Amino acid sequence: MADYHEFPPAPEGTPESKFVHLHVHSDYSLLDGASKIDTLVARAKALNMKALALTDHGNMFGILNFEKLCHVNGINPLCGEEFYVAEGSHLEKNPLPYSKNGKQSYYYHLILIAQNQTGYKNLCWLSSIAYTEGMYYKPRIDFELLQKYHEGLICLSACIQGEVPKALENNDTERAYETAKKYKELFGPDHYYIELQDHGLEEQKEVAPKLIQLAHDLDIPLVVTNDIHYCNRDDAEAQDALVCIGTKKLMKDRNRMHFDGDQWYMKTEDEMALLFPQCPEAMENTLKIANMCDLTIHQYKTQELKSCLPRFELPKEFQKHEDYTKNQDDYVRYLVEEGLKKRYKEITPEIRERAEYELGIIFSMGFSGYFLIVWEFINWSKQNGIPIGPGRGSGAGSLVAYAMTITDIDPFRYKLIFERFLNPERVSMPDFDVDMDFEFRQRIIEHTIDLYGDEQVGHIVTFGTLKPKACIADVGRVLDIPLSEVNILKKCVPDNPKAKFKDAFTPPDEDHPDNGQLIPYKDDPRYQKLFELCFKLEGINRQTGLHASGMVIGLTPLPDWAPVFMDSKTGTKGVQYTMDIIEPCGLVKFDYLGLKTLSLIRYAEDIINRHLKPGEEKFSIENISDSDEKTFDLFSRGDTVAVFQFESPGMQKILRQAKPRKLEELVALNALYRPGPMDYIPNYIDGKWKPETIHYPDPCLEDILKETYGVMVYQEQVMQVAQRIAGFSLGG
Repeated sequence: MADYHEFPPAPEGTPESKFVHLHVHSDYSLLDGASKIDTLVARAKALNMKALALTDHGNMFGILNFEKLCHVNGINPLCGEEFYVAEGSHLEKNPLPYSKNGKQSYYYHLILIAQNQTGYKNLCWLSSIAYTEGMYYKPRIDFELLQKYHEGLICLSACIQGEVPKALENNDTERAYETAKKYKELFGPDHYYIELQDHGLEEQKEVAPKLIQLAHDLDIPLVVTNDIHYCNRDDAEAQDALVCIGTKKLMKDRNRMHFDGDQWYMKTEDEMALLFPQCPEAMENTLKIANMCDLTIHQYKTQELKSCLPRFELPKEFQKHEDYTKNQDDYVRYLVEEGLKKRYKEITPEIRERAEYELGIIFSMGFSGYFLIVWEFINWSKQNGIPIGPGRGSGAGSLVAYAMTITDIDPFRYKLIFERFLNPERVSMPDFDVDMDFEFRQRIIEHTIDLYGDEQVGHIVTFGTLKPKACIADVGRVLDIPLSEVNILKKCVPDNPKAKFKDAFTPPDEDHPDNGQLIPYKDDPRYQKLFELCFKLEGINRQTGLHASGMVIGLTPLPDWAPVFMDSKTGTKGVQYTMDIIEPCGLVKFDYLGLKTLSLIRYAEDIINRHLKPGEEKFSIENISDSDEKTFDLFSRGDTVAVFQFESPGMQKILRQAKPRKLEELVALNALYRPGPMDYIPNYIDGKWKPETIHYPDPCLEDILKETYGVMVYQEQVMQVAQRIAGFSLGG
């Protein structure tokens, strides 16, 4: 979530709820929970509930966004997880002693809620270990781990799949009592509760009296919960469709997993009070637990992140100071001094002044460590013959980065501005976009792991959602609609990546000519249910993935900062929070983008060098001219198939019109050929061939805009124009 919405308050006159939901699943309980976090929090606020829990199955994917959203809306966030607990050790694959309908299981359920920051840290560690050590069908923990990580946690005995209710269901009373005693002794007074649920299931009605008796016998408090899997009662069918998508079943199949009834929603206080009227304390205890919890997840300010960066051992001659930061500064200065000598034949006063200016800002902001971390893996890659891109993004504006060979782009030649990358007036972490040979990316990551330790390095999670076309495909399949018909309906959704399902039912207009293509099918009885379910399920999380380039490296093991998980497809470890929210947790993102174009260039080098004639010099991409006439002839003809970012038919047409004859023109066309700036391509081309058409907004801007024929192409130009016209600083 980039934004945290503040939802409308409860309707006027709504009494403050004296009940809190403690067992809640969002769509981060993948293909099981059918409600977005926003929907759940908005509903709780509408019911005037002052607290709400989130306890997704086996993960903490949604916890940070949930905590922030709750605070914005004046709701106390009860951050938890419904854990899977192994029979015996989480390192073993022991089946449970109870089976149902001949189906064997390997885990119980258990609810843990963080009472405070200590509890949150322990939650992170338990969730992480479950994935990294306990994965068998599901990520599992065990009682021994709970003994180590129970402080600051409140424990509920969970649903009918919990160890205590499961034992009672199977008439294993002795084990049920022993287990409950064990948990009570571990978590202590008021921190372990027996959970009561009634969704109309026969086994729940059978076990509930036994749970109540056990709680009374052992003096363990009761708590009533609803196992929320969707927000509103009328969402039951949509959730059932979601389960079918996950289990690859048809909704009409009888022998499949499903939730009996329609009671798995966010009930009101009055509805919950009707479930166990003989146990009013079970309602009261929900408030008691909520009042015990006070958690605001610590978030690091940008200025604090420098202390969270990992460290590698500096050469001994740069370990003079007790202050590690000063040692880092010294080493960066040394690398820059050596690099400038190699980059420039003469270090002019202008170069010296720029280098000192940049170093001063880097040192004052405490970012030497970041530069060294990026320098280390780029330097190692180059020493091991692995191609690295010359630099991309704002980082190319740094002379320090150029001197350290983090980039290979001379900021003086291309008039690049350091303040676009880093400046003290707009404090933000530096961010180098690093391209590397696709086929060697994993080797570079392995080197990073070897250097900092496996526990301190991880990928970053992403989430695939049910977008309109995918939603039609998935729901159409579980409704058993013929594939040919589903494909026709999918084609009616606009191809715009930002398109919504509703757009296909909205009449087209000048700005959205592809809208409205599903209108003819709107009242077709064959597709009524499909459309109804798609509107409910659109945007729901479907699966996890890994960010294409983002990696995090921790100062200490990652679970100290954020929970981790293991990607089911690759077995690769990643943090459970997405890229947009991970940095304030104390984990700075580093870019490891595998680029196949660099692999292709390497292939070409190898082919050329295999066909060299005796005495011919070895060919290297590093030594080619950037003013080769034949190459520009090729670009001017638009013969650019397979040339990265110049291969599309539209770009080839532009190249034939512009006929570029220098690298700067290629750079400008590449920058312009994207939505928005594309409208100015005709001005650029006219400016090149008809200089009389060039228009400068003010004569004083000619030296800034002359290179691009009067068109503001680059962010650097915008900054310089603002500086000259409005008197702004480059850092503002």
